[in-house]
Amino acid sequence: VYDEYVDKTNELVIGIVESVKDKFTLVNLGRTVAMMPKSAQIPTERLSEGQQIRVIITEVNKDTKGSQVLVSRADSMLVKRLFEREVPEIFSGVVEIKAIAREAGERTKMAVLSHNPDVDPIGACIGPRGGRVQEVIEELHGEKIDIFQWNDDLTELVKNALAPAEIEAVLPVEDNGLLVVVNEDQLSLAIGNKG
Repeated sequence: VYDEYVDKTNELVIGIVESVKDKFTLVNLGRTVAMMPKSAQIPTERLSEGQQIRVIITEVNKDTKGSQVLVSRADSMLVKRLFEREVPEIFSGVVEIKAIAREAGERTKMAVLSHNPDVDPIGACIGPRGGRVQEVIEELHGEKIDIFQWNDDLTELVKNALAPAEIEAVLPVEDNGLLVVVNEDQLSLAIGNKG
């Protein structure tokens, strides 16, 4: 089991929910039963036995009692792998996912970059009539997904990430932090729901 799964870390697999406990859920992957701790689950999602789910393999451990595979649905890698499935441009490498920040069950922000000037990276991820991003949203049960343009210039990147809020300035502060200045009426938009 260890040899079979050790190279599959960060891979997307389909499993069947075997049992749901308070602290963890057991997911049957076919060759082994993996464990999904409560912290690796989407807080808003109610899993039931026999349900088919997509998970990311996060860890494969081996000890005296055998091997243990840990899986997750809260990991941002799940979002990345789902987009790779839906968006041929990502799979082929034309569009690159540079970074993902995720509050599982609430919202994901994803920065994308195109290596081809003729390909719009945001449009590619959203897809015709929003079809591609909708597939991912459905898999994540309505989690909001914001896709924005990556920029090597930190100030521009922050502005893109916090859109549609209008940003007045982005200033570096100590410990690699950033101070973002916005107008009063843009504040709630910039910090988002529950901050």
